[in-house]
Amino acid sequence: MTHSFALHIPDADLEPEPLDPAQIVSGHPEVTGKVVWESPDGRQIRGIWQITPGVVTDTEADELFVVISGSATIEVEDGPTLRVGPGDMAVLRAGDRTRWTVHETLRKAYAINL
Repeated sequence: MTHSFALHIPDADLEPEPLDPAQIVSGHPEVTGKVVWESPDGRQIRGIWQITPGVVTDTEADELFVVISGSATIEVEDGPTLRVGPGDMAVLRAGDRTRWTVHETLRKAYAINL
């Protein structure tokens, strides 16, 4: 998108984003998402991401996100444990190694800088 826009996040249609099986610690989590804006150089991405219950690991990008629905506990290796739910904002640093325990299907709006 090249113009200003508004989007109702709870109703946005998302596309499947298969997880690398090596990231799944337990359960059968499924990820969907949608990029709603990307800078011309690809270094800034804005979007919506959703994950169903389960436990997964990840290595993070520089990200700010706001939880729209659901809940999770995010353990940052050598860092804090973040408990997030609707209305919470969180910041993850590039390179953070995380373990996400998703309690209820979590939907978030995010801004990533690469």
